[in-house]
Amino acid sequence: MSELINKLELAKNASYTIKNLSQAEKNRVLESMASMILDNKEYIKNENKTDVLNARENGMKESMIDRLVLNDERIDSIVSGIRKVISLTDPVGEITSMWERPNGIRIGRKRVPIGVIGIIYEARPNVTVDAAVLCLKTSNVTVLKGGKEAIKTNIALVKIMQEALKKEGLPENAVSIIEDTQRETTIEFMKQNNYLDVLIPRGGQGLIKAVVENATVPVIETGTGNCHVYIDKYYDKEKAINITINGKVQRPSVCNALESIVVHKDVAEEFLPVICELLKEKNVIIKGCQKTLEIVDDIEKASEEDFYKEYNDLIISVKVVDNIDDAIMHINKCSTGHSETIITENYTNAEKFLNEVDSACVYVNASTRFTDGFEFGFGAEIGISTQKLHARGPLGLNELTTNKYVIYGNGQVRG
Repeated sequence: MSELINKLELAKNASYTIKNLSQAEKNRVLESMASMILDNKEYIKNENKTDVLNARENGMKESMIDRLVLNDERIDSIVSGIRKVISLTDPVGEITSMWERPNGIRIGRKRVPIGVIGIIYEARPNVTVDAAVLCLKTSNVTVLKGGKEAIKTNIALVKIMQEALKKEGLPENAVSIIEDTQRETTIEFMKQNNYLDVLIPRGGQGLIKAVVENATVPVIETGTGNCHVYIDKYYDKEKAINITINGKVQRPSVCNALESIVVHKDVAEEFLPVICELLKEKNVIIKGCQKTLEIVDDIEKASEEDFYKEYNDLIISVKVVDNIDDAIMHINKCSTGHSETIITENYTNAEKFLNEVDSACVYVNASTRFTDGFEFGFGAEIGISTQKLHARGPLGLNELTTNKYVIYGNGQVRG
């Protein structure tokens, strides 16, 4: 029997136990996971150093290596995320509505776990813990399929979480990882309908496209992030500068980072020279439309393709538009449907932007970097869904449950 099928069978068997755990039991094992991760910091960092070294030797760009690195601060953040999830209300078992029919039958809608959730992701070891913890809190079992770039770190984290499960007398295969990183195994994983109830990909455009095209298991599609800031005619200059710099520079490799600036023509000559100079000081490469090139020197000309790109790097595109309608049209055309923000002091334009931009998260006067489960108060999250069925936006606890209808009768039969 292959590693893949063996681990999937064990995961399926574990799901029958995990789905019946109480909130107290789940919180207890989550606290054990948090404590054991802290206790094993040096082991985790040593395994991570090997992954980082291999990634550099294989030519991974530094902005992507930033996603791979685990240091004391990031491990502490992972643990903080676990404890935040512990503090959240368990949605499993909640009756979200109840009504009575004329014949006396009462019908309720109840939140229940999805079952066995497969996660396919790239060089983000924090996802290993985030996914496992969120799934466990919602009484789901997780089978992880990380990329080869972070395989040693991921295996180390899973081993620690499995030890915590065993310590609490629970099946260790409630969290498992497929260690074989070959592409053929990943494709086979996507087709395991007998074991997996849903598949969630988290990564770049290539990974997500491969999962959507090859999977027979139902997929919750987390999207790439071609995120925009629109500088409205009625903007506040200080807010626009701070939000743009934060959105692009703080962590350029993440999906909620800014990839494009859209500017109203009436403020372009005032705003663009300032923001472009500040971005250049941060080593950002700027690619502008023809109108931008007429205002700012020493930047590259943007191709049509540039406006559709998620760079995951210190690169940004700039587009000058005639009005807010053109801005919204441009964003809806080029965006991946992730996160967009408008900088404006005009209430009507703010509401128009919120209503007409078709993305999962739409902001007024705030950075797109807030599109994150922790920042939204969900604890951790598995990813940002850009699709419209079942879940959209951060995939937190509620999004990892499904509905079951529970019906109470007293002998009624249908005539």
